[in-house]
Amino acid sequence: MNIYNTLTHKIEKFIPNEPGKVSMYTCGPTVYHYAHIGNLRSYIMEDVLEKYLRYDGYDVKRVMNITDVGHLTSDGDTGDDKMLKGAKREHKTVMEIAKFYTDAFFEDCKKLNIKRPDVVEPATGCIDDFIKVISALMDKGYAYEAGGNIYFDTSKLEEYYVFHNFNEEDLEVGVREGVEEDTNKRNKADFVLWFTKSKFDDQELKWDSPWGVGYPGWHIECSCISMKHLGEKLDIHCGGIDNAFPHHTNEIAQSEAYLGHKWCNYWFHILHLNTNSGKMSKSKGEFLTVSLLESKGYDPLVYRFFCLQSHYRKSLVFTYENLDNAKTAYNKLTARIAQLMADKKPDEVVELADFEKFKGSFKAALDDDINTSNAITVLYDVLKADTNNETKLALIEDFDKVLSLGLIEAAKKLSADGEEDIPEEVKALVEERKAARKAKDFTKADELRDKIGELGYIVEETRQGTKIKKK
Repeated sequence: MNIYNTLTHKIEKFIPNEPGKVSMYTCGPTVYHYAHIGNLRSYIMEDVLEKYLRYDGYDVKRVMNITDVGHLTSDGDTGDDKMLKGAKREHKTVMEIAKFYTDAFFEDCKKLNIKRPDVVEPATGCIDDFIKVISALMDKGYAYEAGGNIYFDTSKLEEYYVFHNFNEEDLEVGVREGVEEDTNKRNKADFVLWFTKSKFDDQELKWDSPWGVGYPGWHIECSCISMKHLGEKLDIHCGGIDNAFPHHTNEIAQSEAYLGHKWCNYWFHILHLNTNSGKMSKSKGEFLTVSLLESKGYDPLVYRFFCLQSHYRKSLVFTYENLDNAKTAYNKLTARIAQLMADKKPDEVVELADFEKFKGSFKAALDDDINTSNAITVLYDVLKADTNNETKLALIEDFDKVLSLGLIEAAKKLSADGEEDIPEEVKALVEERKAARKAKDFTKADELRDKIGELGYIVEETRQGTKIKKK
């Protein structure tokens, strides 16, 4: 498999640290509100990556954090803790907010067929780990105390801006949105590892530390949670492209300063889901959630299908018109699969040569930097292929181990829903008519069509197969 590595800006052959095994880390949600569908695009694509690695024979261990403390509203270590902001908004405790929105996040993931990671760890469960690593960074001279807070000293690194060619001037106050001056910092790029009550007296969650009562910064949690569960060497770190700087940049800085060696080999970043007015967020325009899409009549898997039709390294524009197009395509796809099921002969067996040929094409698409758009093209190629229905259905079921679009289940439901109200007498006549048409006895077929019509039903031949509906 070849994947694009944001760290090197190149597509590289994926080689894990340990043959046959993959350690994979995903930046989880800050659980102060519902996840919007832009956030969930990242989790869908990370889910495809994980499932494809498993499909390709790797033993994968995937870890995700839950940020329930420490993520501020500004990348410049200023403003309210997002969790505290959510608690104030809803007049609840921070932990009540965290529990509610963590559950809501995983409920959305379930609707989108996103597999729950092997390990899910909240930041509040690892305070001792944070203190241990911060203390070591202090001892090594990579961190300093100022104004009651502990900062990471970026000037001690040979290279800090590992993902981008930023200049220090790029972080001048007022140049980049969200950066405010912190007079405690020695360098503009330094970031907080631990806050004390000297900065946020109203913070609800606080712990004792060698530097005073306080709470961790946002960046330290991912490094520590990853190292706790996946060890000192990480294969793949995932996240939205907006996390590359400063969050992932800071993770690399503190992790490699602590460990003394390279930490993560591959960085997998997903580009934004945008609206016509720009980047999607919780504060601009309509707050687009899975529940909102459901209330408008969209199956969440239609949204997953919409995402998979585009490459993860391309920005994707969300409009209801685009989602309607995906819905139409998804419904046609499941209708076609339902027809395959209906037309399958009892004695059909999988044609192994055809199965392996199309499976090879599917793997080739995903080996090419997880190209889900091309993988779906292979799915359509299967539907058009000159092979039997049993082979087509076996391939669709196999591909869906990765795509997770619920295609077979949706087709079965469609068949069941469509047949519920059709009398058995009509179904029998339709089958008899199919046999007559196959035998080229079109006179008999026409007579049977008329009988079906007398019973109040219309039979039509479409590209998707035979359809029956009430007059």
